[in-house]
Amino acid sequence: MPTVLLVEDVQTEAALLAGYLQGEGFLVQRVASAEEARQYLAKQKPDLILLDVVLPGESGFELCRQLKKQPETANVPIIICSSKQGDIDKFWGMKQGASAYLTKPVNKEELIRTARSLVGRF
Repeated sequence: MPTVLLVEDVQTEAALLAGYLQGEGFLVQRVASAEEARQYLAKQKPDLILLDVVLPGESGFELCRQLKKQPETANVPIIICSSKQGDIDKFWGMKQGASAYLTKPVNKEELIRTARSLVGRF
């Protein structure tokens, strides 16, 4: 069962996204900030990271860039999931090392299809 680290500070959004993924067989670990994500990643390596952009303290863009520079997390695929829908936001997210960029409200089928393509079929 693939593990997803969900980094989302809005609890209702986190519950919705986690529900989508869990319903399709993913194990979801939820954290609400970049700092909590780092603490989790210091102990465990997920198969995929689902990352919001607007987070308390540090943006998802910054966290994505840092994770891609570290050998321990450089190969973990990251899906940025954000309400920022502009082309420049999508471009910037991919430039930081994201494997995919989805906009909110997230389409369940698109999320599942993207997650499966990044972790392989299971």
